[in-house]
Amino acid sequence: MKVLNKGFIQVYTGNGKGKSTAAIGQIIRAAGFGYKSFILMLMKEFPYNEIKIFEQLKNFISFAQVGKDDFVFRKKLPSEFEKQKVANALADFTNKMLSNEYDVLVLDEIFVAIYFRLTTTEELIRIIKQKPENVELILTGRYCPQEIIEMADLVTEMNEIKHYYQKGILARRGIES
Repeated sequence: MKVLNKGFIQVYTGNGKGKSTAAIGQIIRAAGFGYKSFILMLMKEFPYNEIKIFEQLKNFISFAQVGKDDFVFRKKLPSEFEKQKVANALADFTNKMLSNEYDVLVLDEIFVAIYFRLTTTEELIRIIKQKPENVELILTGRYCPQEIIEMADLVTEMNEIKHYYQKGILARRGIES
C-alpha cells in the first residue's frame, strides 16, 4: 500500500460550478495511483451518477451520502434529525480519517452544511486539527469561512462568469447530477 508522506488541506469554494467535481476528480486520480479515499457527501441524498463510478472503484473509493437539502427549498432551517445525522456522519468521518485506512478524505459540501447550520465552523476546525500528517483532506462548498481559508494549504475559488442555468437550463444527468 502506498502512503502519502505529507497530506495537505485543499479547499474548493465559490459560487461557480466545479467544486465537487474537482474533489471527485482528485480521488479518482488518487485511485489511479493506488491511494484509498473516502468521500462524505453532505446534503446529497440523491442518486448522483458519480456513485456508479465509486461502486466500480470500491477497492479504492468509499463513500457515504448524508443529509437532505429539501429544507433549503422550503426556506426553513434543517430539522434536529438532519443535524443529528450530520453530527453522526462527521464523527464517523473523523474515525475514518484517524484509522490509517484512507489516504485522501473529502468533506463534500461541508461549507454549505455550515451555512445552513447543520454543523459549525468550530466542529470543522476540530476535525481539521485532528488530521494526521499523511492524510490529504479536501473540503468543498460555497461560503467557506475565513478561518478555514487561513488553515488550508490550497484554496481555489470557483467563480461563475457565465452559466446556462441563467437561460433556464436545469441540471443535466451525467453532467451536473
